[in-house]
Amino acid sequence: MKAAHLKLGAAAAVAIMFMTSCGSSEPSAKDSTVTLSLLIDNAEATVAAAKSVVQAFEAANPTIKIETETRPGGTEGDNIVKTRLSTGDMSDVFWYNSGSLIQALNPGQSMVDLTGDPVLAQVPKSYLPVVTQAGKVYGVPQGTAAGGGILYNRKIYADLRLQPPKTWAEFTANNDKIKAAGLAPVISTFKETWTSQLFVLGDFYNVQTAVPSFAADYTANKAKYATTPAATAGFQRLAEVHAKGYLNKGFGSAKLDDGLKLLAEGKGAHYPMLTFVLPALIEKYPSVKTDIGFFGIPGDDAAKHGATIWEPGAAYIPKSSENVEAAKKFLAFIASPAGTDAYTKGVAPTGPYRIEGTSLPADVMQVAKDLGAYIDSGASAPALEFVSPVKGPSLEQITVAVGSGLTAAAEGAAQYDKDVEKQAKQLGLAGW
Repeated sequence: MKAAHLKLGAAAAVAIMFMTSCGSSEPSAKDSTVTLSLLIDNAEATVAAAKSVVQAFEAANPTIKIETETRPGGTEGDNIVKTRLSTGDMSDVFWYNSGSLIQALNPGQSMVDLTGDPVLAQVPKSYLPVVTQAGKVYGVPQGTAAGGGILYNRKIYADLRLQPPKTWAEFTANNDKIKAAGLAPVISTFKETWTSQLFVLGDFYNVQTAVPSFAADYTANKAKYATTPAATAGFQRLAEVHAKGYLNKGFGSAKLDDGLKLLAEGKGAHYPMLTFVLPALIEKYPSVKTDIGFFGIPGDDAAKHGATIWEPGAAYIPKSSENVEAAKKFLAFIASPAGTDAYTKGVAPTGPYRIEGTSLPADVMQVAKDLGAYIDSGASAPALEFVSPVKGPSLEQITVAVGSGLTAAAEGAAQYDKDVEKQAKQLGLAGW
C-alpha cells in the first residue's frame, strides 16, 4: 500500500530519536551489556509501538539495550533504507515493508538469512512468502495486517442515514448526499504523496475478482494496467472523485495528520487509507475507536464486494550487524505473543496479528472488527505487492497527478505500466 509498494510509513510525527541506553555496542569486561540499534519509520503509531516493544524486550533481556532512531516514510524513507544497506551503515535491526519492496533491497546480499531459524517458530507459513526471496526467509512480522480501502465517519453516516456502499454507484450516491450536507465527501492529502495511492492499490480485490490471473500475468509481462479494464478502473475512480468535486479544500497541500483530523472531527466523510494510521488519533479523539469504520473499495457487483489486505511489515537484520545473535533474540520476541501484547500496549491494533497464539482485545477498534468480518467471510485478498514482485517506484507521483486532474486516468495507467519495466528487468523476471 507500504505498504509500498504502498509506502507503509507516514510523516505523522517529526523525525525523532528516543534513546534507551548510551552504552557501547561492544561488551567490555566491565559492561556485559550489548546495545542494538533499531531503525523505524517516523509515523506516530510506529514510534509508540516500538517504544512499548523495546521496553518489554529490555525488561525480559536486561543484558540487551536498544537505541531507536526514525526515518521518513514514502520514497525518501525507501531511499534511506537502500542507501544504508548498500553502504553497510544499517542499524542492527530495521522495520520495513514486506512484499515487493524487499526485492529491491537485494536481501540475498544485504540481509541475514532466517530460513529454518527458531525466530520463525511462531510465524505462520502463510506469511513467509512476503518476506522470502529465492527460497530464503529474511524477516518476521511486525505489527498487524491492515485493510486498504475507505475509512469512514460512522456518525456522518448515521446522521445522513447512509449505509456502507458495496458498489461504486452506491458510493457515488453517498458522496452526493454528503456534499449536499456541506461536508467533504472524500479526503485527500497529496502533500504526502504516498497517501494518494489507495484508490489504485486498494482496488486490487476487485481486479483479482474480475481477472483471477492478473497477478501472474502482470508478473510475466502478459497483462497491463492500461489494457485491463478492471485494473484501469482504480485510476478512473481516483480521477472521478476529483472531477465531481468530492475532495476537501486544499487537498494538494494537506498532510496525513490533516486528513485524519478532518475525518475524526466529522468534517470529511471518507478517507482512502490503510487502517494502521488510526491509532495515532486515539489519544486526542478517543471516539475514533468506535466512530470510524472501514469498508473495501466498492466495485461494480454488490455480490462480489470485498477488501484488499496488507500483510504486516517485518523486522530484518542486515548482514552488516555485529550483534546478530542479540538481534535474533529481539526478532524472536517481536514474533511471539509477548511481543504482540507489548505492541498492543503501545498501539491499538487495527487488524489481526500474524503470529500464532495471539488474540485481539475485546475492546478492539471498530475498523479491526470491520476488517475481521471481511477476512472471516473470505471476502478479502492480499494487495498486488504481496503476490507479485513488480512494483514501480513512481506510482505515488502518478496518482497525485491523476487525482489532481492533471493527468487522465488512461494516461496514468499507461505511465505506471512504463514505470514498472525498469524494476522488473532489474529483478530479472521472465518475459521482460
